[in-house]
Amino acid sequence: MAPAAVMMTPQPVYAMPPAVAASGVRAREPFRERLFTAVLFITVLASCIAFVEPSPHDGLIGVLAITALAAGLRVHRILLIPFILLIVWNVFGMLSLLNVPGQEKTEQYAATSVYLAIAALLFALIFADKTMARMATMRKAYVIAAVIAALCGTAGYFHLFPGSDVFTLYDRAMGPFKDPNVYGPFLILPALMLLERMLTQRIDVASLIATGVIMFGLLLSFSRGAWFNFTVGLLIVIVFSLLTAPAPRVRTRIVTLSVAGTAVLVVLLVFLLTATSLHSMFETRAQLVQSYDVGAGGRFVLQELAIGSVLEFPNGMGPFEFARVFGLQQHNVYLQAFLVYGWGGGFAYVLLVLTTLWVGFATAFTRTPWQGYAIVAVGTFLGVVLEGFIIDTDHWRSFFLQLGVIWGLAAATRAAAAAPRTFGASPVAPR
Repeated sequence: MAPAAVMMTPQPVYAMPPAVAASGVRAREPFRERLFTAVLFITVLASCIAFVEPSPHDGLIGVLAITALAAGLRVHRILLIPFILLIVWNVFGMLSLLNVPGQEKTEQYAATSVYLAIAALLFALIFADKTMARMATMRKAYVIAAVIAALCGTAGYFHLFPGSDVFTLYDRAMGPFKDPNVYGPFLILPALMLLERMLTQRIDVASLIATGVIMFGLLLSFSRGAWFNFTVGLLIVIVFSLLTAPAPRVRTRIVTLSVAGTAVLVVLLVFLLTATSLHSMFETRAQLVQSYDVGAGGRFVLQELAIGSVLEFPNGMGPFEFARVFGLQQHNVYLQAFLVYGWGGGFAYVLLVLTTLWVGFATAFTRTPWQGYAIVAVGTFLGVVLEGFIIDTDHWRSFFLQLGVIWGLAAATRAAAAAPRTFGASPVAPR
């Protein structure tokens, strides 16, 4: 792995104390840390199974919390920001239940929001310390999970074995998820982690195969939002990697690989869409406006109705109430935040998103061993934030993992900046 100088920026150089600089070195750890690492790996790996509620991942979060506490967690002051905003968001969400007494699944909805907030804060605490080793564990598990999910989605789309139809919905791949529009975005963070390392450091056969499998699975989701999400994230990774490259040699590598990779991708897409059965589905899904976007019950009309409802119900309508009244969801997570959680919860959610982007971009431009991870995380998160204007993302597990990663890396960066300057200018960043 190349030295972290590959990740340099014009920001001040922060010397790393031994504990931080060595965080990527897998020395002999105490049993509780090794147990925690194993549970972290299994928990992230299980995140690809999401067709049942609660999912295995949900149950493992509790085990992860216990082992993380045993391994040792430190509270960083910067994490008070998401902590307070998530509390406000959930308090208003629980208050909104008063608007829908006795309605089915409303309490489960509120409980899910609380659980996801806890999961995000747990991930932030985990990645704030021993950052490189723990991020490496998460990355490996997430890539394997994404490959499994993509293989399931591909098998379902092409009907490769009896019963594989369970991995599709409306002739679109969805893998072990309930919805292609959730399955697709789940694949983006691991795909970008693989691509970022290939752009800036090294290319190996295993990474190429994993990237190909994941991106093909993403294509078969036929999710316009996921495709847009991936494009935004990839552009952020390329641009930020260029801006933070330390030398012309590295920038030349990034530009060359980006151009070559784009050309290869275009050729493959042309082949797949002309020589296979994908053409008709792609032609349908690639249209900017679908039939369900327009008309009396279309997405855009529902969003207009949602704006009026937001103004009419400052305390929120409660979970599922807008869909019960108007027939369908409005498919906009920001309107959803105000409709379900009221004005207080809605503003808390928007502020949470904006502050996460702010600290994410700041961390991505700061030279640390984990800068590559920060670039990928904020790029993926920005894609989800923009996708939120056309879909509800407030209960996506992958969204809250990204949120936790960004805040955890921000906390680690602040800790590194405040540490005594006992090391040299080029800490090692094995990834």
